[in-house]
Amino acid sequence: MADPSERSFSDPNEEIMSATHRALQKHGYADLTIKRIAEEYGKSTAAIHYYYDTKEELLAAFLDYLLERFVASVRDVETTDPEERLELLLDRLLANPEEHRDLSVAMLEMRSQAPHNETFDERFRQNDEYLRYMLKAVINHGIDEGTFEDVDADHVTRALMTIVDGARTRAVVLDETEALEAARRTADEYVDAILMGNRDARE
Repeated sequence: MADPSERSFSDPNEEIMSATHRALQKHGYADLTIKRIAEEYGKSTAAIHYYYDTKEELLAAFLDYLLERFVASVRDVETTDPEERLELLLDRLLANPEEHRDLSVAMLEMRSQAPHNETFDERFRQNDEYLRYMLKAVINHGIDEGTFEDVDADHVTRALMTIVDGARTRAVVLDETEALEAARRTADEYVDAILMGNRDARE
């Protein structure tokens, strides 16, 4: 899979992505139209169609854009310590979505379309694959460095992503923002028990 962080957006595309973000927050996925995105962009629909033929194509690019921003936020941190980088990743994955609740709802709506929409299905699978790749790489690095126990990194990665996905869904569907805090503690407990061999990783 191509590294999403290597994908670059021109200035007009950056503006279109920002406009899409705002339009999704205001209208949600079901009521999102190219016209409403264009209104946020401050230009005609033709200006959007110059870059994207359909709303589906634009939203696929938007999913790439979100992943790129996430990857960039992680790579901006200079530490190579595997324990610290794992903490950072879990913090980012379980960030409180309260400020962006409308966008979180829209993203869940888009995800619900994935089983019936090949483009969305492909993007969500690719994004999930890349997030798992990032977690697994950190875990394998920690194993190689002797920081983590010699475990099945793929299994641990999938377990952590299950915690993340479950908490995100509960936070949006049930408006249960405390689910993210509980999941973050659970992730720490799992890391301590499985990767740290029950050692206190916070000492």
